[in-house]
Amino acid sequence: MWVCPKCGRSFRRKEQDHYCGKAPDTIEEYILSQPEDVQPYLCQVNDAIKGNIPEAKEKISWSMPTYWKGRNLIQFAAFKRHIGLYPGPEAVEAFADRLTDYKTSKGAIQIPYSKPLPLELIGEIAAWCEKNSQK
Repeated sequence: MWVCPKCGRSFRRKEQDHYCGKAPDTIEEYILSQPEDVQPYLCQVNDAIKGNIPEAKEKISWSMPTYWKGRNLIQFAAFKRHIGLYPGPEAVEAFADRLTDYKTSKGAIQIPYSKPLPLELIGEIAAWCEKNSQK
């Protein structure tokens, strides 16, 4: 077990990525709490999502920016080398043919900082999540 020297939480993996301290209350606070070089990426992802699902409520869930409308529609988070986008397994499957350049797993998409952000695609995924949230 590895114990984070900053927050005291225990993890199985050494140097486990996690959020230390009190979770932010807003998406803006989350973005401002991230490293300065990552903030522009997060702002762009947030704008792409918000622009496509403006009626969704913004909140923090699981310490991540979340868009909610009766349930979590889509979430995102900053990591060392990528932004994690969490639209759920159905969305990842629905967009699989357009996600071939990205690492995906059940319900998650990794968008590396080293590639241009697919903002149009992120917006389309967000809209799909809202449209299909009642199913």
